[in-house]
Formats: sequence, C-alpha cells, structure tokens
Amino acid sequence: MAVLGVIAVTLWQVHLNLLLTNTTTTGGDTGAHFMMPAFLRSNLLSHGRLTGWDPSWYAGYPIYTFYFVVADLITALGSFLAPYDIVFKLTTMLGSVTLPVAAWACGRLFRLRSPGPAALAAAMLPFLFDYTWTIYGGNLFSTLAGEYAFSLSLSLAVLFIGLFARGLRTGRGRVVSAVVLALCILAHVLPALLAVGGAVVLTAFELLPPRLGLGDDPDRPSSTAGHPVRWGVSTLAIGVALSGWWLVPFGLLHPYSTQLGDVNVKPVLTCSTVVTSCLLPPADIWVLVLAGVALVVALVRRSRFGVLFGILGIASGLGVMFDPQGALYNVRLLPLWFICVYLLAGWLFGVIALWVANAWRAARARRLAAPSGSFSSTPEEAEGEPAEAPDPGARWVVPVPARSHRFGPAAIFGPLAALLAACMVVVPPFILPAGALPSAPGANQVSYWAWWNYRGYEGAPGYKEYQAVLGTMEGVGQRYGCGRAMWEYNADELRFGTPEALMLLPYFTNGCIDSMEGLLFESSTTTPYHFLNQSELSQTPSDAVVGLPYGGLDVPLGVQHLQLLGVRYFMAFSPAVVEAALADPSLKLVATTGPWRSTYGIGAATTTWDIFEVRSSPIVTPLTAEPAVLRGVGAGQASWLPVSTAWYDDPSRWRVELAADGPTQWPRVTATTAQHPPVHRVPVAHVSHVSVGADSLRFRVDRVGTPILIKISYFPDWKVHGAAGPFRVTPNSMVVVPTGHLVTLTYGTSGPQEVGLACSGVGALALVALAGWPRLRARRRRARRRAAVPGTGGATEPLG
Repeated sequence: MAVLGVIAVTLWQVHLNLLLTNTTTTGGDTGAHFMMPAFLRSNLLSHGRLTGWDPSWYAGYPIYTFYFVVADLITALGSFLAPYDIVFKLTTMLGSVTLPVAAWACGRLFRLRSPGPAALAAAMLPFLFDYTWTIYGGNLFSTLAGEYAFSLSLSLAVLFIGLFARGLRTGRGRVVSAVVLALCILAHVLPALLAVGGAVVLTAFELLPPRLGLGDDPDRPSSTAGHPVRWGVSTLAIGVALSGWWLVPFGLLHPYSTQLGDVNVKPVLTCSTVVTSCLLPPADIWVLVLAGVALVVALVRRSRFGVLFGILGIASGLGVMFDPQGALYNVRLLPLWFICVYLLAGWLFGVIALWVANAWRAARARRLAAPSGSFSSTPEEAEGEPAEAPDPGARWVVPVPARSHRFGPAAIFGPLAALLAACMVVVPPFILPAGALPSAPGANQVSYWAWWNYRGYEGAPGYKEYQAVLGTMEGVGQRYGCGRAMWEYNADELRFGTPEALMLLPYFTNGCIDSMEGLLFESSTTTPYHFLNQSELSQTPSDAVVGLPYGGLDVPLGVQHLQLLGVRYFMAFSPAVVEAALADPSLKLVATTGPWRSTYGIGAATTTWDIFEVRSSPIVTPLTAEPAVLRGVGAGQASWLPVSTAWYDDPSRWRVELAADGPTQWPRVTATTAQHPPVHRVPVAHVSHVSVGADSLRFRVDRVGTPILIKISYFPDWKVHGAAGPFRVTPNSMVVVPTGHLVTLTYGTSGPQEVGLACSGVGALALVALAGWPRLRARRRRARRRAAVPGTGGATEPLG
C-alpha cells in the first residue's frame, strides 16, 4: 500500500498523461539524451554491439565507453514494442518509480517486520521530492534534468544490498545478486559505489565476534548458512567481473576522456554556510534529526540494517567533505548521503510503529484480561508468524496476547501511517493555495519541470522556429552535402525546450548533419577545442570546460579552427557574428531562415538564422610536412591538453602537426621545443574517392608515404588497413601513412575491450559453476546414499 502510494504521488506530479503522449522529450540534458537510444538501436544493436563509434557529436566519440548503457538499452529494446517517444519517457521515470519498490524489497530481504519495509518505501517519497539539490542525481529534479540513469542505478543499488544481506544469511541468491550488481554498475558507477560499499560492510560484519554480532532484527535471530564470507566475496567478485566488458575499458581508456575542471565544494575548508547547504540543509533538518536518532537506536538494538546504512551514510558524507580535487566532483556523492539518511528515518519510523502497536496490544490485553491467561512472548506470534528461538538480548519487546488472525495493528496501520507521514511532508505544496505555507518548498516545482519536459519540443515556445531551423539544415545537407555543423550558442535557446536542442541535428536530419557540440562532454578529447571555438564564434558562449584559454569573440580565428576540425557548416544569428561571417572569404552564405519573433524570457526578440558553408574544410587532407612526435607527453589531459591548446591557438604553428607517436623517421620534440619543430617537407599527394561511414572511412591516394590527416577524433580503437597508424595528432585528430593506394579505417576494439570481455566471460563461467555446484553436490550425495542401500545393486542417479 505504501509502495503504491509513493508511485501514485510520483506519477501524479510528473503527469502520467504526458508520459503516454507521443512527443519528443526536452528539458535540460534529457532533451539531448533523447537521441542516444535511437542510435543504439539503429547503429549498434543491429551489429550486435553495445558500444561503438558515434559521429554525431565532437567530430565523433566512443559512445557508451565513458557513459552508461542500461537505461538506453531498455529504451532501445522497448521501442520495438511501443513508440520510441513514449518508451523513452517511461524509461526516464523507471528508476524513480522502482525506488520505493526496491526500498520495500530491501526491508523484506533484511527480514524487517511490518511496517518496516513499508516505512522504507514511504521514506522514498520525500527523498524523491527533496529540493535541496537539483542535478546531482537520485531525486526527481535530477532525474528530470537528465540523471535518469543515476536514478535507475540507485534503485538497483538498494535492491542489491537487500539481496546481498539475504544471501549472507541464507547462502541463496548468488546468481541474482551478482547480476543485479552488474546491472547497477552498468547503469551508473556512482550508485554502484553504494552497492559495493554495502556489500563490503555487510561481509565485514560477518567477521565480528559473536558477542558483537549484528542481526537483521534483534528480536529475530539470524541463522547463517554455509560460509557467509566466502559467499560474499565470491558474489561481489562475480558481479564486478560480469560488468568487466564495460568497466575495464572505462578505467584503462579514461585518459582519452575530458575532465571538465569542476572545482570541488569543500565544506570543511570553507564557510559553515556551505556545510549547511550541502550536508545539513535547513529544509532537511527534520529527516537529519530522525536519521541521527535512528543510528543511536540501531547501535543499541544492534540492527544490521540500521548500522549498515549509518556507516554508508557517514562514509558518503565524509566523501563529500574530503574527496580530493580531480578524483570525483564531490557533490555527486550527496545523493548517496541522503538516500542513507532517508532510509534510516524510514527504519526508525517502522521500529517506533511496531513498538507502539505492541504496547497498545499489551495494554488492551490487560484491560480485556483474556480468560485463558495465555500470552505470547514474542512479536512473531503476535504477528501470526512462527516464533524463532528467543533472543535473551532482545529489547523493545512487550508481551502481547496470542491472536487467531494474521495481521496486527502494525502490519495494517503502520504502512498507512508511514505513507500519511510522507505525504504530509511532500503533498501540501501541491494542493494548498499559494502563500498558505510560511515557505514555498521547491518540491512543488517538480510538476512544472515534468510538464516542461514531457510536453516535448512540440510544446516549447520556440517550436516553430526550431522546426524551421531543422528543416533548413536538412535542405542544406541535401543540396550541398552532409557534414558537421557548428551553431552559435546562446542560453536563450531554452525557448526550444533546452539550450542543447540543436544537439539533435543528427537525429532530425537522419545523420546527415552532425553537431559539433554534444551532451557527453567527458566522452571525447575533442571537447575542449569545440568550446574554444564556441567562445570565438558566439557572443554569449557557455565556456563549459573550466580552465581553457578562452579568447572571446574572434570570428576569423574561429573559422580557421572550424577548418582545422573539418566542420562544413556554421549557423549564426547574432548581428555582430553574422556581420563578421559575411565578411570572411572562407564562409559562403547558403541559407537563411527567419526572422523569428520570440516573447520567451525577458522582453521580445527577433532572430534570423544564417547558414554558412565553410570552404576548404575537408575531412581527409594530405600534409605537407611530417608531424613531430612529442616525447614525455602522455594521453591524459594534464599532459596532452596544455601542449595541444598552445599549438591550437597559434596558427603559425599549424604547418607541423604534433603527434603522440609515429614512424622513426619523424622528428622528435619535447613540450618545451615543440614551439619550433623541424620542418621535414613531404611530396604532395592527392586524395580522392573519400567515403565516410558512421564508424568507417575509405579513400584513395595517388602516392604512398605521404602522411594523410584525418579530421576525426582520435581513439585507440580505430584500426587502419593499407596504411601505418593511425597516430594521434594535434588537436585530437589522426594521421595515417599510406602503404597502398586504398586506405580503410574502421572502428573496432583494442586491448582494454578484449581484457574486459575476458573478465566478463570468466565471471559468467564462475557464476554458472557456483550456481550449479550445490545441485551437483546434492545429486552426488543422494547417489552415494542410494548406492549404500542394500538391494539397489549400487545403482545411482545419472550425474549429468
């Protein structure tokens, strides 16, 4: 009942009717995420892959190598059964809707007595609507902002902790526990930290001496089966191994990702107001107090559930406070802190509700003075469940009369009371008139956020303009050819539904027009150079990557950078940018749409989009000089990016590419001598018959030995036939040296992928072996017993 209530309130506020409407989801990062499952379905699943190369953003990037595939896989598979637009919306809400179910299941798996599991589910309602953070993950604000993969992983993490606790106690469920852990990791690594941490702490509990042992509930002693530590370690190892096909490349190839340079919030080292705004926000004092009381009660009762989530919560809070700069953006751990806080508060409510119910029943029994005079001595008998061995250290137990029916007051009214308490915290802002409350909680904004997202691009204020821009670009691609587009950024593009709306150019042009800007900043090492270009070609750029040498508006230099990256089209609208673009001989005006009048935001604005073709910007071009190989410069941003950006910002240095590796005859330089590398001229080659695919490239050359520059983002998984290489060169492109006249590049796999697949294979084999071993051992035991029975002739059951 509590689970259904939480789900009902959630669906009410996110507009179930809009979830089932066939519109294109927009809003925040979600509006850009929308195209990823479609690419997964059409380009990856059709080739039997879950990761691959996506040319849509940043001159190409390895999709699902540095991001998480499970949520998008659900959308891609579900779209075979229902309209894609609707399935995507439902997937974004999947984690939020299943979280109360996972919390309830976790309580049941920990053997918490009613209303404990229901109280845990009810506690998820204020967690989902908590408005003290809006983007870091877990709550509805973050989900609607684009963190729906985090929400799904968090739900799986809570479920896994319950399954793992049950497995340590009974020795059952290794297969499902390991699979759920793998799915949790593949859905998002941050909630997976909670799952793995919970498994480690639970396993450590098994090493405590008996006098300090913790139970699922002090009044219901646990009976451990088999070897719990062995079970725990093997299950955890198998679960991690199953995710190895993604986890290993994610770790080993991480130097080829982009770090955004986010500066950690350091509550301990800064003012106390930051502490209150992060870990102890005033709006959440009520639940923080309850969680603190819950931890004390859990220690007194030696509750495994309460102590576990107390430890996990404290560890998450310490992570926020002491996480070193550069390791992880520390506030991303805030949702883990708060999920533990809310689970502890829910657990405390369940304990108090059960105690009150037992006390009420005992008082009622004394008043009625039952004729038989028999009383049950345990709450299990009171709840209609068979009693286990009494625990001499049990606390909070009140003798209650035996009952003939199944459910007691705690089981019936406890869940209702928990749901009512949660609704009293969350629902009033939804139904009371404005100004009726002394403060206006941000929770009542969830409804607006969901309405904005799920009515879709079709309902955005600037939809007609957006539709016209997309249609114009589709026509440009058909007339002048497909290619990459750089669009001028302005936060006012929120009128389209999200400032990231034009990232969907590849989706709406069927892959003809790619967008230089994309959602997954971290997934490409070309990202910094795009934002340098954006600063040069936009009047109000976002400057999203911290620490880059942004130089401000400079259209001529920005156009040169577009040529360097192989960008074919430039889309501008600001008068100053358009004027400079019209004066640039490297740009040719090919289309215009507008003027479009918008009243969204402050005042009215009129926008005309001018589309320019960038001349002399081929994807494949021969070099005139050999690249210079950098010594002592690694692949990571800390090493490569400073040298590369210095080269990128100085056109006088572009005649000699700087390379990460190359043939022995190429000159060698260091970071300090790279400003004046030797110029080794090469014979001029001619490139023809260029054919660009989603994850392949083919071209012909009229001579071998001349280095050929390929303006596609470098990644180690690219392989070449008919040439040496590919070698990474500045800023983040590739160079090959043809050994034949036909050169073909294809995106495949590298060592980290192969190691990861091997890990997953070993994990799968170990899972099958450990799952089948108990059955095989039992069958052999039965066979030995049958062989020992006189008159059977030693017959045994077949073992296979």
